[in-house]
Amino acid sequence: MTIQTIALFPLGTILFPGGLLPLKLFEQRYLEMAKACLRDELPFGVCGIKQGAEVGAPATPFEVGCMAKIIHWDMPQLGILQIVAQGEARFRVQNYHSQADGLLVGEVVTIPNEAAQEIEDEFANCISVLKAIIAGVGEQHFQLPLHYHDGTWVSNRLAEVLPLTRSLKQQLLELRDTKIRLARLLQILYERGLVVQPPTRD
Repeated sequence: MTIQTIALFPLGTILFPGGLLPLKLFEQRYLEMAKACLRDELPFGVCGIKQGAEVGAPATPFEVGCMAKIIHWDMPQLGILQIVAQGEARFRVQNYHSQADGLLVGEVVTIPNEAAQEIEDEFANCISVLKAIIAGVGEQHFQLPLHYHDGTWVSNRLAEVLPLTRSLKQQLLELRDTKIRLARLLQILYERGLVVQPPTRD
């Protein structure tokens, strides 16, 4: 078990592996964090907020989060840094502390992501809904190419784009089995009437 020390960024958004996360940074603690990550080519850790807020006093993060690597940045004006980060491996926070500037720093253990796997026919509705959502919001909001044949990719993208509560998204992030995540997402689609559930066979 390898423990890494990384900066933690508690957010109201749950980041999934392979997802894109645009951020506008203006608090000094996060400007310094981003500068260090860019300088040293290091990721930072995105954690959903368990308690608290994104700005002001340090929030309490969920234990499981997602590594984020900055793939694009721009400074349109002094003191404002716009970045796009891409989700990488998930991690579990072992412990963390708040620095004097309010930045959270944690010791984390990486959780291996599920390997790409062919999506099964029973989850075809998950692909259809995801395709419709991506067509609506635009492919530019996703890392290309799109992998509709990969059940792991589909489960992560659908979990991040559906309008779900933060706690439910967190539960989906913490699942370590692609088929279980897809099955949960498919059940959510049925419950919300987004797809029609097939009749039960006698």
